[in-house]
Amino acid sequence: MAPPSLTRDQARAFDRDAIERLCLPGLVLMENAGRGCVDVMERLGIDGPVLIVCGKGNNGGDGFVIARHLKVRGHECRVALGAKPSELAGDALAMFGALTHCGVPILDVTGVNAGLAIQELDALSRDAAWIVDALLGTGATGSPRPPYDTLIDWINSENGKRFAVDLPSGMDCDTGSPGTPTVRAHHTCTFVAPKAGFANPTAKAFLGEVHVVDIGVPFER
Repeated sequence: MAPPSLTRDQARAFDRDAIERLCLPGLVLMENAGRGCVDVMERLGIDGPVLIVCGKGNNGGDGFVIARHLKVRGHECRVALGAKPSELAGDALAMFGALTHCGVPILDVTGVNAGLAIQELDALSRDAAWIVDALLGTGATGSPRPPYDTLIDWINSENGKRFAVDLPSGMDCDTGSPGTPTVRAHHTCTFVAPKAGFANPTAKAFLGEVHVVDIGVPFER
């Protein structure tokens, strides 16, 4: 049975328990999370290209998995990197490495000024039906810093449907308070259970419709 909500620390403890007690590697949890997001997107309907905007942490790793599964299922997808590949580590780096062999276009927008980055993103997102926010996860606090602030403003300006992975980038997991800026998602695909901050009435305008997906681990009270 899923808990009614998870704080930042509870979400970390849940993952740690799955890894240490159930012997499920973090890569398995990330794979299940990303695949679950694609399942939700397909139920909602994918009627055009998908652009996934990825950060350097595990949220970005989920985004790399999403891109790979979209490719496997025959959907056109592209990835925009909000971090240099050299900044990736751990499970996110492993999933990025797997993605580089899948023929998915990947654009690193960190090595140019903000104006040129926006031009490159505009070209990459042409005709995109979905924009996936995989920038910042539950561990993020405070308002997003460059280049994430620029990327979030850009995501919010796009015409495609916005899909947040776990929670909208910029939102505080525990309080639901939006940073400046915060992604305004049409749909949020959160893992295991809603996050504690989702109960904040202020969060509603940024979450859109919330979908809860499991990551292959039962919750035990």
